[in-house]
Amino acid sequence: MKFEKSQFDGPQFEKSGLGTLAVVGGGVIGLAVAARAQRDGWSVQLYDPNIGSGASWVAGGMLAPLSEGWPGEHELLHLGAHSLARWPEFARELGVDVFTASGSLTVALDAADAQDLRTIAEFVGAHGHQLDILNRAEIRELEPSLVQNIRLGLLAPTELAVDNRALVDALTASAAGVDFVAERVTDLDALTADRIVVAAGAQVPALLPDIPVRPVKGEILRLRRRPSATAPPSRTIRGSVHGRPIYLVPRGDGLVVGATQYESGHDTQVTVAGVRDLIADAERLMPSIGEYELHEAAAGLRPMSPDGLPLIGRVSERVIVAAGHGRNGILLTPITTDAVAALLTGDTLPEAKAADPARFETGRHR
Repeated sequence: MKFEKSQFDGPQFEKSGLGTLAVVGGGVIGLAVAARAQRDGWSVQLYDPNIGSGASWVAGGMLAPLSEGWPGEHELLHLGAHSLARWPEFARELGVDVFTASGSLTVALDAADAQDLRTIAEFVGAHGHQLDILNRAEIRELEPSLVQNIRLGLLAPTELAVDNRALVDALTASAAGVDFVAERVTDLDALTADRIVVAAGAQVPALLPDIPVRPVKGEILRLRRRPSATAPPSRTIRGSVHGRPIYLVPRGDGLVVGATQYESGHDTQVTVAGVRDLIADAERLMPSIGEYELHEAAAGLRPMSPDGLPLIGRVSERVIVAAGHGRNGILLTPITTDAVAALLTGDTLPEAKAADPARFETGRHR
């Protein structure tokens, strides 16, 4: 495939880059891009028949680029770390407190997982980020609700978690000057705007067939703490049980537990097996979780790219894509917003260089 060279650098964009903008997709990425563009002076229409109803509504809300780091994935680490650093200011501008936790703790239940945590600590530490190895006693002191036979812990004190649904509401409110169009776009050529940003998650390939994004199903549980139940952890807790990743993310009234991962097309049905595994794995980390109310089970479609990095860039003179964020859509919202804002003025954001969709041109795929 071949992506066209940008024509954004013409004289008409030298002063302000203002005009009409269509944003396709109303998840957190699309909402944030639309709100920012409107503040920057664009006349914005956002197209989505059901704002915030997709993966953004189902997400766990973890902002955890450091504890998910792994050797060889330095570009994803840098992108995530730059976006994490933007989050406090990004949230402040929303005027609403969307944070639910500060710090994350990844725990190892066996020797192999413990070695993995040491590998992550060494890799991430070599790139200048703080991670602390904790022993069993230190873990017990920090999070007494966790199982007692944890071998090792990895604490990321600077990582955060947000309430994804409060974030959707806050972003919608911040886009008050945007014209919301409750329609599904099926043909970009039918849009008359000067510029188009496609941020439609797993639906992007239907509009841009050359963009290599595929849906990956993920199921989550929302648990409410009952009056007699043990208090939830104060930090995001992550671990692995029988090779399956599991996380517990604090919410004001309980926990979000996630997440399964299936290559199952556009299926968003919650399965009995998925719920069973999530509950069993969560109990392995926090035995008292069975006292909680099972409030909701939901599934969403993560928009995954072949290399795990998003695609943020120009694909033609008119069209910018912001897609393929996978499990990191909420984490990467601030940096994606900044990158798209730069592209709309004919510029680029150096920190987002690794997300350039041109890396998937024929003969250049890495």
